[in-house]
Amino acid sequence: MVDQQRTLRQSSDADGMSKAFAEIAERSQLIVNDWLQRNGLADPRSSGADPVGVATLFLDLTSKMMAIPASMVTAQMSLWQDYFTLWQSTTGRMLGADVLRPAGAHLPGEQAWHDVDIFAYVKQSFMLTSRWMQVMADAGSDGSRKLRNEMDMCAQQFLAALSSAEFTLTNPEMLRAAIESGGENLITGLQNLLKEMEVGLGARGSAARDPQSFTVGRTVARTPGKVIFRNSLMEVIQYAPRTERVLRRPLLFVPGWTGKYYVLDLRDSNSLVRWAVDLGQTVFMISWVGPRPDEPPRSFDDYVIDGAVTAIKVVERATRGAPVNAVGHGLGGSLLAAALDNLDSSGEGRINTDSFLASLLDFSQPGELGAMIDEEVLCQLDEANGEPPDVDVLAQTCALQRENDLLWSFVINNHLLGNDPFPFDLLHWNRDAPRLPKTMHGVYLNALYRHNRLAEPGGMRIGGRPIDLRRITVPSYVMSAREDHIAPWKSAYRAIRLLGGAERFTLAASGHLASVVNPPTGGRYCYWTNPRTPENPDEWRAGAKPMEGSWWADWNAWIRRRSGDEWVPAREPGDGELEPLCDAPGTYVRGNA
Repeated sequence: MVDQQRTLRQSSDADGMSKAFAEIAERSQLIVNDWLQRNGLADPRSSGADPVGVATLFLDLTSKMMAIPASMVTAQMSLWQDYFTLWQSTTGRMLGADVLRPAGAHLPGEQAWHDVDIFAYVKQSFMLTSRWMQVMADAGSDGSRKLRNEMDMCAQQFLAALSSAEFTLTNPEMLRAAIESGGENLITGLQNLLKEMEVGLGARGSAARDPQSFTVGRTVARTPGKVIFRNSLMEVIQYAPRTERVLRRPLLFVPGWTGKYYVLDLRDSNSLVRWAVDLGQTVFMISWVGPRPDEPPRSFDDYVIDGAVTAIKVVERATRGAPVNAVGHGLGGSLLAAALDNLDSSGEGRINTDSFLASLLDFSQPGELGAMIDEEVLCQLDEANGEPPDVDVLAQTCALQRENDLLWSFVINNHLLGNDPFPFDLLHWNRDAPRLPKTMHGVYLNALYRHNRLAEPGGMRIGGRPIDLRRITVPSYVMSAREDHIAPWKSAYRAIRLLGGAERFTLAASGHLASVVNPPTGGRYCYWTNPRTPENPDEWRAGAKPMEGSWWADWNAWIRRRSGDEWVPAREPGDGELEPLCDAPGTYVRGNA
């Protein structure tokens, strides 16, 4: 009788869950159909583009794999053998045997991935298939390093998308949330997804950015200061002092033209700008204008001469001729290097030190993003109607370099668990990317990534004068990140050999952005230093000493040693030759020109 009642109760629970999921499916279909109608996508014949040629790449891989049947059979037999071992292990575990867990990739989630037999099997099965796919991609590359890199990246994205963690029925955390909420988390997650897709269709700056959490000038880019110079390409910001006396030699930040400057001035707690000001630095910042349809196209020469070189001269005027400590971040480092060579060869300007943060000067091995750039991709990204290309495709490509951190973690939280999107200042900055000037887009992808012309003496010219980075002889500080897939650290290390005055290289933990935005108070990550700079980066790494905390302190100490202990009364914006034009963060960062 008790068994019969238990059976009836289980049957009733199953029927209730079945009805709940049927209702979820019906409601989901109505929501999706309504979204398609509102966004003009109801025509099933519409299809998306393939801007990085993934489909063509996999067709090439398939044809090459068909040409090497022996390798395919060997890989397949190895996969079957691994699965047989997994089945034996799982069976023994279910029967109570003490089975050693195989080591492998981490899947996000909870302890059930290890403790519950079925989920442990799902995890190990996914790992075996992942390894098999990587072996097949290597075999199909036919010895080509470029093709192997392309295949590795595509396989990595494919496997990440098919991870057991990304599906409700194979993720224990998702199942628990669905049962506890009666499936409401899936409905909420779908609504979150559709809201984000509306932003992706062109509603830039809409609700998905959560303007209540991040607003330029109020919650990010809020360090007090004044715009002291403006031309048609940039604004120069001078930040207000927070100490009674300041170091005589000022700091000038040169950010990349592919993103807005405030990645260096996010919230008060993680702003590199505010931290430097608090230490007695007089800080200046370039804020680039976005491209406008009524203006002629801007060249790399313009960004060097009217941008970085002009900004250095502005800082000199604002500080009555004090030598400048120039800092380039990301592609701003490439731009700064060209500007410093221009100043050196023309006899103009006075630079005390230069620093390159997560920057490449040698693009011969530019990492996974470089693997995705070829002539066909360049043609597809170059819009036929002459409008400047949108940076969204590049931003998405960069996000794929850290797919679990910058993509799938949000899929799990927002779409599967149905949680409200949590505010993340770096993600907000990434979404607030400007459109790229068309000509600079070509320089970025073609001259730098494809042909590595900056590293070649005379490979590029500024105002008709060939660039030669060996002429830059001021002391240089080069910082890179261990997990940086956009500017790989071994490639960044080559700046030590390119620059005539390079003397210190620092390697930080984490990736391209998180390594730079790493305040000492955060207590995250670490960094490595080595007073020697041998030619081989692996030799440098072998002799490097790990240091706890943020590299910011090491960089500040290096600048102080190279700048001398000269202090002057605090400089307010406008104390020099230039009158303030408006309050920071200025107009260009908000898209007003």
